[in-house]
Amino acid sequence: MAWLRAFPGSRLTLLEKEPALARHQTTHNSGVIHSGMYYRPGSLKARTCVEGARLLVAFCEEHRIPYRLCGKLVVATTEAELAALEALAERARANGVPGVALVGPERMRELEPHARGVRALHVPGAGVVDYESVAQAFASVIRSLGGELRTSARVTQLTRREGTWIIESTAGEVRARGLITCGGLHADRLAAMAGAPDEVRIAPFRGEYYEVAPARRDLVRAMIYPVPDPALPFLGVHFTRGVDDHVHAGPNAVLALAREGYRKTDVSLQETLELMRFGGFWKMSRRFWRVGLEETIRSWSRRAFVRALQRLVPEVRGSDLAPGGSGVRAQALGADGSLLDDFDIARSEGAIHVRNVPSPAATASIRIGQLIADLAAQENTLQRAGFDHTSA
Repeated sequence: MAWLRAFPGSRLTLLEKEPALARHQTTHNSGVIHSGMYYRPGSLKARTCVEGARLLVAFCEEHRIPYRLCGKLVVATTEAELAALEALAERARANGVPGVALVGPERMRELEPHARGVRALHVPGAGVVDYESVAQAFASVIRSLGGELRTSARVTQLTRREGTWIIESTAGEVRARGLITCGGLHADRLAAMAGAPDEVRIAPFRGEYYEVAPARRDLVRAMIYPVPDPALPFLGVHFTRGVDDHVHAGPNAVLALAREGYRKTDVSLQETLELMRFGGFWKMSRRFWRVGLEETIRSWSRRAFVRALQRLVPEVRGSDLAPGGSGVRAQALGADGSLLDDFDIARSEGAIHVRNVPSPAATASIRIGQLIADLAAQENTLQRAGFDHTSA
């Protein structure tokens, strides 16, 4: 969308391996419009999220997509979490997040009567939206600008020959002078197939949700979050009232045994062995084994999951919850065992590779698209790779 607007007259073909758009991360998240407060100042996440949220809301207004800026509370449940909460408030201000304020128990009760904590950060600009509707609107705009979308088009081979990319897919061949890979759970594979450095690996983390029973939805007015662990790119189990007024609890973050492992029983031996052969996996495991064990326990024990939720909303009971589906987060893992905490966009000859775009990528999606177009233009990639003609 941003590409076609930036370079009128260019041709763009989007290849989607599924029979329909937005079948994975886009429709398996909690539907939050993030405010931009969690991310390291100056990082790509910080630079794209605040502006991306503004652009997303404007897009929803233009295309009449329902959304709600309901705000959220990040709750410190103990005195020990106060320093981290205050640091989060400072980070939010540094990133230009509007209206954030530290509030005490009395104001917390006004905002979320059933939440409990010693202090909280109120973020009035956070919101919720149905990202499937957003994705379908994106597709309509792309088509209106002359772009082509092919579904059931799994890429099987990428070859660069005499300045032209030859993209083989299950929906036929595409020839293009420029290439953008952005494969979500398979982003590292596509990038490597196109010759990008094989320095990161996607580690799939399944996030499991419960849904709060209709009769108990009054426990949550908007969104209630814990203070996150700054060493991890995950936000902890939380409550979200969606744009449809369903209240979701979760997700946790447990290593999946398949890239599209939405169920506990989904196992791909090939993909698991592939990840285990990556040296960064074992370094990550040694560093975060305790956290991984806690998340796995929550995955298998409803009682443990409920205990985590009760730290935020003590009144919630196990009987209030029903299984609510899951999503798989494509989290890039570095060779040093680090979980990449920022977006990662790499380049190779004639190509741009979007290798790590987990949350808040949905919120920042319009701004990320603009950034990719800017990267090509700023570095003369257009002239060198012929992006002004066609891309795929």
